[in-house]
Amino acid sequence: GRPKCCSLHLGILPLIVLALVFFRPVWSCVACGSLSPCSRNDVLVLTPWLAPIIWEGTFNIDILNEQFRLQNTTVGLTVFAIKKYVVFLKLFLETAEQHFMVGHKVTYYVFTDRPADVPQVPLGAGRKLVVLTVRNYTRWQDVSMHRMEMISRFSEQRFLHEVDYLVCADVDMKFSDHVGVEILSALFGTLHPGFYSSSREAFTYERRPKSQAYIPRDEGDFYYMGAFFGGSVVEVHRLTKACHQAMVKDKANGIEAVWHDESHLNKYLLYHKPTKVLSPEYMWDQKLLGWPSVMKKLRYVAVPKNHQAIRN
Repeated sequence: GRPKCCSLHLGILPLIVLALVFFRPVWSCVACGSLSPCSRNDVLVLTPWLAPIIWEGTFNIDILNEQFRLQNTTVGLTVFAIKKYVVFLKLFLETAEQHFMVGHKVTYYVFTDRPADVPQVPLGAGRKLVVLTVRNYTRWQDVSMHRMEMISRFSEQRFLHEVDYLVCADVDMKFSDHVGVEILSALFGTLHPGFYSSSREAFTYERRPKSQAYIPRDEGDFYYMGAFFGGSVVEVHRLTKACHQAMVKDKANGIEAVWHDESHLNKYLLYHKPTKVLSPEYMWDQKLLGWPSVMKKLRYVAVPKNHQAIRN
C-alpha cells in the first residue's frame, strides 16, 4: 500500500491550503516586515529589471530606519541656489528639516554664487550645512547643465570622503511629507510627473542622432525628472561625470540637448539601470496636475513661481 508518511502528508494538505487562503494577508505582510499591505495593485511597483518602484504602501519605514541607523549612514543633499534662486533656499531647508531623512545624519551642500545670502536655518542634531561657492552663468540652461560638472568634481574632491549617499535636488521645491531612507539605493531616478503613465512614444527624449543624449524611438523604459536623483557617491559621480562629458561633446559639435542635463540623465539611466525608481510622489506639481487618487502622498512638490522673472 501507500507509505504512511505519504498518507499523512495527503491528510494535512487540505489544512495547509486553508491556512494559506485565510492567513495569506498576514503572513505575506509579515514577510515584508509589516502588518499593512506590502504592495499596491493600482500602480506599477517593479521595473522589468526587478528594481522596486517606491510608492506609499510598498515599504516599512521603521525597519528601514533601523537598518540605516545600524550602518551609521550619512546622506548628502546637494542643491544649487544660483542668482535669484537663492530666495527659495529658506523654504527648501526649513521643510527639509521637517521631512527629509529625519533622525539620520545629513549634510546640506549648497552651491551658490551668493554665499552671503544663504539663510540661517536651525538644524537638528547630526545635521549641518556646507556652502560651496561657484560662479554663475548668463543663461539658466548653462546653470542647469554645469550642475553635473560641479557635482562630479566635488564628489571626487570631498563627497566621497564625507557622506555615503548623495541626493541631488532642485531648490525651487519644498518637502511636504516624509522623504526618508526608503529612497536610498546604489542609483535611483524619479519618474517625471508628466509622463509616469505614458508610453515611450510620448517621452520627450532627445531624438536627434547628432546629440550624445540621443535615444531612438523604439528604446526607453521611463522618463526621469532631472530635479531629483541620487545614489551612492560612487554611482552619482559616475553618472554626473558621464553626463558632463556628453554635454562637452555636444557643445563641441554645436548642439544642445532638448532638455539639457535632463536629456543626458535619461540617456544614462536607460543604459545604466537604476536600482530603485521613485514614484511621482517624490516629484509633483499640484498646481499643474492636481492630486489624483493614485497619489497617496505628495512628498516633494513645486513651489509656485514666475519662471521668467527668476531665470532672468
